[in-house]
Amino acid sequence: MQISIPLLLELGIILAALSLLGALARRFALSPIPLYLLAGLALGEGGLAPVQAAGAFVETGAGIGVVLVLLVLGLEFTVPEFTVSLRRHLPSAVVDLVLNAAPGAVAGWLLGLDAAGVLALAGVTYISSSGIIARLLTDLRRMGNRETPAVLSVLVLEDFAMAAYLPLLAVVAAGGTWHQALLGVLLALGAVLAAFTVSYWWGHHLGRLLGHPEAEQLLLRVLGVTLIVAALAETVHVSAAVGAFLVGLSLTGETAQRAREVLSPLRDLFAAVFFLAIGLSVSPGTLLPVLPAALLLALVTAVTKVASGWYAARRDGAGGRGRLRAGTALIARGEFSIVIVGLVGVRHDRLGALVAAYVLLLAVAGPMITRFSSARLSSVTRRPRHGATPQ
Repeated sequence: MQISIPLLLELGIILAALSLLGALARRFALSPIPLYLLAGLALGEGGLAPVQAAGAFVETGAGIGVVLVLLVLGLEFTVPEFTVSLRRHLPSAVVDLVLNAAPGAVAGWLLGLDAAGVLALAGVTYISSSGIIARLLTDLRRMGNRETPAVLSVLVLEDFAMAAYLPLLAVVAAGGTWHQALLGVLLALGAVLAAFTVSYWWGHHLGRLLGHPEAEQLLLRVLGVTLIVAALAETVHVSAAVGAFLVGLSLTGETAQRAREVLSPLRDLFAAVFFLAIGLSVSPGTLLPVLPAALLLALVTAVTKVASGWYAARRDGAGGRGRLRAGTALIARGEFSIVIVGLVGVRHDRLGALVAAYVLLLAVAGPMITRFSSARLSSVTRRPRHGATPQ
């Protein structure tokens, strides 16, 4: 078997660099996600040190990374409790859609884009990054927080909405008829409903099927089934992340606990590759001309995401700090936005550059805002009032 020396060398350098960046972030109690994204920007086409040989591996690893992040996230919950949370947050999904799709649609109209471009930009500003946010919640140790189920419900409902949105966008971009668009939407929604029904009623059998006392067998079985389900989900235009999340929800008890233990190191590796890949997908030279428009759009939609997260957390009875944590956690955009631009094709080069700048801004700023806004609010609430005795 022929081993590519440039591939091994570039991967070694990439992993060593990610290790150093991760250690630096941990030193200052930060999430390493923004540093990974900036590293990808530096290593991408037009960056400081492009990595040609490792590009294909990073692109493939990125897809596996988001699947693993959502799989491990799903292992933290059970289907019944998450179903209750989803029903409670249907109004939150409507608020999220209205507040965050509207700015993108208005911006597309003002920029003179065609119908496909307007629809695409509305989707870009609407959908948060499940991969970034799921890892961020883990990094900041918020999985047990009261507002976290609200955040996850909004994310999953967004991914469900993408099941209807992506076929619609594909048909509009290709100049198809409304009959074709309606058929694609109905098929995708039917697939989502079927997958969730199977997970709810028969998912508990999956744990008995995949469970095994040997860690190697457990890892191979869970990962193999997850990748198959993720592939089937993508086939019917449902997010692979949703498929992985449903597999994680279906595993409970000791099987779920042991699966988390064996999968977590693998998740950390491929999640780092996923964040790196987002940066690699952006060419620095295309950013400057569209930076003012991207910055304005990022500011507006950061505020609207905070508002929608605040509303969702309030429905779960979270306090002011929890609502702020929920809102800021939803700011980051990422993988879906890149997919959306890919669907509308090369006719929208200006849109591609705008979205790349927009995604990079919020993918980097989102985790930083989440970390520092929460810390700032905590310090304010702990500060004793004038004349009061410190607690």
